[in-house]
Amino acid sequence: MMQVRLATPADIPALRALVERAYRGDSARGGWTHEADLLDDERTDEAELAATLADPAARVLVAEQDGAFTGTVTITRKSATHAYLGMLCVDPVLQAAGLGRALIAAAEAQALSDFGATVMEMTVIDKRAELIAWYERRGYIRTGETRPFPVPGDHPFAMVVLERDIG
Repeated sequence: MMQVRLATPADIPALRALVERAYRGDSARGGWTHEADLLDDERTDEAELAATLADPAARVLVAEQDGAFTGTVTITRKSATHAYLGMLCVDPVLQAAGLGRALIAAAEAQALSDFGATVMEMTVIDKRAELIAWYERRGYIRTGETRPFPVPGDHPFAMVVLERDIG
């Protein structure tokens, strides 16, 4: 049975392995939400995850089943009304089974209860039309805003901003 809970510092190594497996490299290509064809760097590291876990304005949720992490999502308070949904990922071999939807629902509920957020915002690489469409089917709407890709370098894409009322 799947359980969603807040991550702890003890979870960092397994959490990092899940994120890398879902976003980068050949293992990510087992699913459909990866960035492996766009980026070849690391998606995160243990120091970044530790800083996020220590941040009182952030929550990292993990989904686990039979002791193994199956997915994760991070939410961050942006203002009195807005939270940001980021680093949503599901183990590539488990994608397309509803876990992403469940993690989004858990993240929205957590943002509402912990931060009082009534709007959830996210950004998606503009080249990921199928992923943007998936979020739109979940009720997220393009705001018309784009932002630069948040990692230094010469990247041929931008970030599309989407949001959804959650309160």
